[in-house]
Amino acid sequence: MNSSIYILVFVQLWLLSLPCRESVCIPSERETLLKFKNNLNDPSNRLWSWNHNHTNCCHWYGVLCHNVTSHLLQLHLHTSDSAFYHDSDYGGFFDWEAYRRWSFGGEISPCLADLKHLNYLDLSGNDFEGNQLEGNIPTSLGNLCNLRVIDLSYLKLNQQVNELLEILAPCISHGLTRLAVQSSRLSGNLTDHIGAFKNIEQLYFSNNSIGGALPRSFGKLSSLRYLDLSMNKFSGNPFESLGSLSKLLFLHIDGNLFHRVVKEDDLANLTSLTEFGASGNNFTLKVGPNWIPHFQLTYLEVTSWQLGPSFPLWIQSQNKLKYVGLSNTGIFDSISTQMWEVLSQVLYLNLSRNHIHGEIGTTLKNPISIPTIDLSSNHLCGKLPYLSSDVSQLDLSSNSFSESMNDFLCNDQDKPMLLQFLNLASNNLSGEIPDCWMNWTSLVDVNLQSNHFVGNLPQSMGSLADLQSLQIRNNTLSGIFPSSLKKNNQLISLDLGENNLSGTIPTWVGENLLNVKILRLRSNRFGGHIPNEICQMSHLQVLDLAQNNLSGNIPSCFSNLIAMTVKNQSTDPRIYSEAHYSTSYSSTQSIVSVLLWLKGRGDEYRNILGLVTSIDLSSNKLLGEIPREITSLNGLNFLNLSHNHVIGHIPQGIGNMGSLQSIDFSRNQLSGEIPPTIANLSFLSMLDLSYNHLKGNIPTGTQLQTFDASSFIGNNLCGPPLPINCSSNGKTHCYEGSDGHGVNWFFVSMTIGFIVGFWIVIAPLLICRSWRYAYFDFLDHVWFKLQSFRLGSITV
Repeated sequence: MNSSIYILVFVQLWLLSLPCRESVCIPSERETLLKFKNNLNDPSNRLWSWNHNHTNCCHWYGVLCHNVTSHLLQLHLHTSDSAFYHDSDYGGFFDWEAYRRWSFGGEISPCLADLKHLNYLDLSGNDFEGNQLEGNIPTSLGNLCNLRVIDLSYLKLNQQVNELLEILAPCISHGLTRLAVQSSRLSGNLTDHIGAFKNIEQLYFSNNSIGGALPRSFGKLSSLRYLDLSMNKFSGNPFESLGSLSKLLFLHIDGNLFHRVVKEDDLANLTSLTEFGASGNNFTLKVGPNWIPHFQLTYLEVTSWQLGPSFPLWIQSQNKLKYVGLSNTGIFDSISTQMWEVLSQVLYLNLSRNHIHGEIGTTLKNPISIPTIDLSSNHLCGKLPYLSSDVSQLDLSSNSFSESMNDFLCNDQDKPMLLQFLNLASNNLSGEIPDCWMNWTSLVDVNLQSNHFVGNLPQSMGSLADLQSLQIRNNTLSGIFPSSLKKNNQLISLDLGENNLSGTIPTWVGENLLNVKILRLRSNRFGGHIPNEICQMSHLQVLDLAQNNLSGNIPSCFSNLIAMTVKNQSTDPRIYSEAHYSTSYSSTQSIVSVLLWLKGRGDEYRNILGLVTSIDLSSNKLLGEIPREITSLNGLNFLNLSHNHVIGHIPQGIGNMGSLQSIDFSRNQLSGEIPPTIANLSFLSMLDLSYNHLKGNIPTGTQLQTFDASSFIGNNLCGPPLPINCSSNGKTHCYEGSDGHGVNWFFVSMTIGFIVGFWIVIAPLLICRSWRYAYFDFLDHVWFKLQSFRLGSITV
């Protein structure tokens, strides 16, 4: 060790031994910060301390100085969006207005280049827009040679990526080690400029619009350890550029347009790789059956690669795996005992949307212990597998599991089961639903739909105090409305549709299940009245009672369904069931999905369910008038009262329901004229008023005349789109079209004409004998002439 090093070590030890002192701002740097502030918009006044009255800028918001030299080292002016996501009565929402009031805007001043000692700059999550530079980064920023971290993520830069890299090239090439520009609206293609950043260690470009092939100079970034290019428009073969980065630990290239047959040599030099995400591209992996990678992964996400048809045996060499995503990878195989032993160590396993077959019980020697496991949409069969108490999320839907779920649910457990999300939908499970739910009290989401369950729900299901979503539609359940659900007051979504449940809808549904947003009882045999207590469900967004035997009046108290009286303001259009705890790589949320019949067809609503508001009471035996109070539901999207016995007029205030997209009042006994206000419904895309007793003109409006005539047939209506003009004296005519139960005057007139003509000819023959003789003598004469003509033709 030479003398200079001794002196350096001595000085460092001496500096460390000095007592801590308060850093005092350097005046020139304070003035630079004040100039920087003058170019910013600070609506929340976060920078209130940045003024001449507070002379020590080292104590200003977001500023960090060196505790010895007092030079300004770090500037933290990021805005995190996590604080602006709120839970509400009608779902989670992001408060954009509060976020804008809190974030910085304006211009990034070139004066930042005067902070020569700055090594950390974080401006992420702000809105630098609406200024002359339009959010662009000043060129002088490249002169900050001490910068080690630059985070410009979530700024609306609207820049070409190479413009940005040219600006930052001087400081990056001097050593920085981290550049983050995620979600910054960067576009254009990368060029060989990237090769100059030989010292960079972390590069984050995710969620932009950068395209083209990766330049080969990427291979010169020999210090690169973390690279995220996901969610862009890159194309071509990435491994031509990235395959030589032997220090690379973290590589994410998900969600691009890459395509390539990947071979062993393409991955041979990635010896340090521990985390690899490349889903959503068009890759095919072709390696030998005995291939053993040179890396040891902890994270593997290659959804939509072509890996099959055999199960990739090289995974057995990866003994450090914690996350495995192999969904939709073309596997036509069973899971061997050896593969289960390797996979049992992981915390997350997704093998969904493959063609994996066989009985799990024959190869799985121990209960499943993977905390999050998704084997949905395969061809697995036999009995359901046993679970350990460690599993928190299990999806076995869309397989061919059969028999009872009694052993699965009621097997003796040494510890309380921690399962929170259970999806067994679309299998061949049968028998009664077992009465063992008291062992599964952590469940928040249970989906048993589209199986062959019979009987009623067991009483122990009431012990699921945290249950938020229960989907059991399309089974053969019978009996009355399950009283076991009376205690499940955390329910958000309840779907008992397409079963054989009967009896009445109990009043306690509206009194106890006050958090329910989705209530779906469609296609059962419920009778009696719709209980008024349902109107207490102020969070209700979807009420589907169609195809039952309900009678009585439509409740006028529907106006109390508050979630349908206001337009949904949520920026997240989904509805979630929320878990109370999470494990590594597991989610605390599950997206609720429901089959809804809207606009005449059934669709699975999932990603926009939170934006849907619907009342469907069709195909029942409802009586009385449409209550005028229903017109206060100006947040309602879909209203279906068809195939009932509803009478009276369409409420005049229907035009106030400005969110309506679909109305179906067909096949009732409505009378009177169509209210002119219906023409105010500018979002209306489906209307059916057919087969009622409506009369008069069809109101004129931008929407109504675009509908097919079938929307109005079976009434006494006139005017477009019907081919019947309205007469000046107010008289109208019924138009039926090709079918219906009204009067079709064309067929009536034709029938009368036939009858009159028939009797004009036949009646005289019946009354006058001489006329009959003359008529039949005439027929004999004509017959004789025809016979003579036929014989003559044969002779010739």
